[in-house]
Amino acid sequence: MTRFLSLLFCLVLAGKTLAQTPDSLRISSPNGLLTWSIRLQDEPQSPQSPVYEITYRNKPLIQPSRLGMSNNGTGLRPLTWDKNLRIVSATKRTQRSNWQPVWGERADIPDHYNELIVTFRNGPGAGGTMQLIARAYDEGVAFRYFFPEDLRVQVLEVDQETTFFNLPPKTKALYTHHAQGRYEERAIENWAKAAQMPLTLRLDNGTWACITQAEQSSYPLVRLKTVGPNQLVSQLYSEITEASPLASSWRVVMAADRPTDLLQNNYLIQSLNPPNEIKDVSWIKPGRVMRDLTLSTTGAKDLVDFAVEQNIDYLHFDAGWYGHEYEIASDATKVSVDPRRNPKGDLDLPEAIRYARSKGKKIILYVNHRALERQLDTLLPLYESWGVSGIKFGFVHTGSHHWTVWLHEAVRKAAKHHLVVDIHDEYSPTGFNRTYPNLLTQEGVRGNEDWPDATHNTILPFTRYINGAADYTFCFNQPRLTNTKGHQLALPVIYFSPLQFLYWYGKPADFPDRQEIEFWKDLPTVWDDTKVLAGTPGQFVSIARRKGTDWYVGTVTNTEARKVDLPLTFLEPGKSYSLELYEDDGSGKVRKQTRNVTSKDRLTANLLPSGGQAVVLKRK
Repeated sequence: MTRFLSLLFCLVLAGKTLAQTPDSLRISSPNGLLTWSIRLQDEPQSPQSPVYEITYRNKPLIQPSRLGMSNNGTGLRPLTWDKNLRIVSATKRTQRSNWQPVWGERADIPDHYNELIVTFRNGPGAGGTMQLIARAYDEGVAFRYFFPEDLRVQVLEVDQETTFFNLPPKTKALYTHHAQGRYEERAIENWAKAAQMPLTLRLDNGTWACITQAEQSSYPLVRLKTVGPNQLVSQLYSEITEASPLASSWRVVMAADRPTDLLQNNYLIQSLNPPNEIKDVSWIKPGRVMRDLTLSTTGAKDLVDFAVEQNIDYLHFDAGWYGHEYEIASDATKVSVDPRRNPKGDLDLPEAIRYARSKGKKIILYVNHRALERQLDTLLPLYESWGVSGIKFGFVHTGSHHWTVWLHEAVRKAAKHHLVVDIHDEYSPTGFNRTYPNLLTQEGVRGNEDWPDATHNTILPFTRYINGAADYTFCFNQPRLTNTKGHQLALPVIYFSPLQFLYWYGKPADFPDRQEIEFWKDLPTVWDDTKVLAGTPGQFVSIARRKGTDWYVGTVTNTEARKVDLPLTFLEPGKSYSLELYEDDGSGKVRKQTRNVTSKDRLTANLLPSGGQAVVLKRK
């Protein structure tokens, strides 16, 4: 973090310093549609307070809203950073570049923005220094607080933020209080609990927006609470005490004419994070995962054989392999099966690992936070020596400054031992996977463990998935599912996750009809291109993704039947494709259809209530 903050300070110095005029305190996106501006304004009890606003297509997106922080400096004197400020410089910089992720939803990502750095001093005389760094992209606007290294204020104690988001009247939000919660549309007024970000918004003029955060790897979680009609303010999960230099997480405001464009542009979150720091990434392997429900040697070997047949890449041993996960006595360095999960306790884990590796399959082990916090530095080299390829963190603490720093440091440590990571349960991504791509996925979503309905599933792409991958733990052929088989087949195309956990509550014997699941057999988990074709939160969504020359399309509806007609213009012109289509047959089963198509054809999905359609288009 220190190295990155030093680089950030150098970039701040590299820009062009401007005279302080209204134009010098304003930036626009490269396409000119988004504008971010700042000024000092006298308000009751708050003279010389920083106030910003954002416009989209020359209309208010964020109306004039206060900025700042309050803290108690242990240097010369207590300081506040939301009033009595002076602007001492304004610097602008332009970036036009592209970058290539180790893995992702697309192979090439634009990083085009105009940047403004405004430097403030607090109080009379020299005072302390705070900078606001703002970037305007075509996809959205981002801004953050930055405190350079300062001998006058050596330690910062941030109690709260005064980062407001004053929205136009009649704005509606897709609200949830926590990462694994249900979503509901609400007016922005009188929320009993603060909202989890991403917070997707529908303005009365038809504009869609999303308020979220990026690079929250060394800063407390921020939620948004209402303080008046159409007025939100940032709520820190905990205090932060840190030596300067200190950077807050990025606050991001995305805007688009259609909700589909918010998801299409979600690479912005990763672009706001530092580049990859892992030199050799050859060992980082995305793929499909299935867990062993038996915690037995025989069951594990049966699962390996099923994995070979179905092209599943990883086997996962979940809670219980080293004892009850919540008992302090449970030791994650030893195999001791929880008798409540397997009374026989007949799991020879070294043999299961040997057999899996002999068949070209990799192993992921689950470890609860209780063992992680006590044994992390012992477990990581040990698992590497066992031939384990990944670790799943369970029920980790999230939100506070302390646990945020601890968790991201745990991912860094895992990388040193060639272990990919999946974080469960409330952790939600903010783009750290760009910097440490061994963090393949995380939960932070209300997935199939909670048996959500189809309406919920059509909301998720426009909310939670804006911030990145989610481990939804897909089920198939389970009686508790309220959605059709076609719906379930399509979801892993729609929901991005480099580790796709399939058949979550299933065993190999649960899938006698292999044709019903053959769509998942060769389904990629990372992509070269992504097109969000159509959709509206709570109604339906259709997404196309390309791997090599082949395209995969997933479409799902809510609890209503629906016809969705899609042009195939994303296909390469002049080429013929073999289309394989999987959909509900009306009797609870999946039917398959095949035909040849080109970019001039159309794809029609006749969806049952809570239904879906999964398609692969293979270029000839």
